[in-house]
Amino acid sequence: MTRHDLPVLDLADRGTEAFRATLRDATHEVGFLHLRHGIPAAVTDELFAVARRFFALPEADKLAIEMTRSPWFRGYTRVGGERTEGAVDWREQIDVGTEREPLPADELAGAPPYLRLDGPNQWPTALPELRTVVEAWTAQLSAIGHALLAEWAVALGAAPDHFDATFAKPSTLLKLVRYPGRPDTEQGVGAHKDPGILTLLLVEPGKAGLQVERDDGWFDVPPVEDAFVVNIGELLEVATDGYLRATRHRVVSPAPGTERLSIPFFFNPSLDAEVPRIDLPPELAARARGVEQDDANVIGARYGENLLKARLRAHPDVAAIHHADLLG
Repeated sequence: MTRHDLPVLDLADRGTEAFRATLRDATHEVGFLHLRHGIPAAVTDELFAVARRFFALPEADKLAIEMTRSPWFRGYTRVGGERTEGAVDWREQIDVGTEREPLPADELAGAPPYLRLDGPNQWPTALPELRTVVEAWTAQLSAIGHALLAEWAVALGAAPDHFDATFAKPSTLLKLVRYPGRPDTEQGVGAHKDPGILTLLLVEPGKAGLQVERDDGWFDVPPVEDAFVVNIGELLEVATDGYLRATRHRVVSPAPGTERLSIPFFFNPSLDAEVPRIDLPPELAARARGVEQDDANVIGARYGENLLKARLRAHPDVAAIHHADLLG
């Protein structure tokens, strides 16, 4: 396994030219970095504790909010219930999105299909504190997401508010994920790129498994204490004509008798928003590579289109139950 060390930034240094240059260069070259967040350990400890309590619930309590009950792809997914590139991911999780009222059926009939994704979450009645903790974490990370986007904009030659209008109604997604150990240590989650703008990943301290692809192969990304793993999604690639590049990554299952918790937070614009392109300075534009496309993964500028495509592929059971008209 080839080793590469990711840059480590400190959120406390934002606003400086050094911070912006490293942020820009890391996401141009690798698409990943570590970000020291400054969040008190008591807050992250509580988040992991409530995640453990959720996964320790009786199966019936978790299945009461199984994602197959939700047209909005919210709720619990059992081990083996998700797919990446058609292969089974070996993890269990709960998905929590932005809480919204779904559009009435008569409005949805003539609307773009991706607007079906706005809706309510499913919360476990056996663990009421989960909602309180998750919503507080979402608010805190949304503020960090806004701050980082302003730094990227300035680093790329745009105004700090370049992305603000796109995030008038952000579509966030938080996952609490548990990877159980398995003897073949294969696909915890398969190789993929994120379909949106920005991902802030909190990994259980001391637990490896995340891998990132480079030209010379896959390399491990061990967690850094008190830091997020940060990566960009396909929409920042679109916004910069490929100067910034979304990078394929995967998670390898932990060893038998162990487990790994991770909590990714996806900070993305409203479903109907088109990411605003950045008019790069000439010295950056000369290094833009164009948006990476293939027949199986056509990247669009509108977030909802990218998200719907990803959700239908990842959860074919939910798609078949609630969105059969979109399949095929």
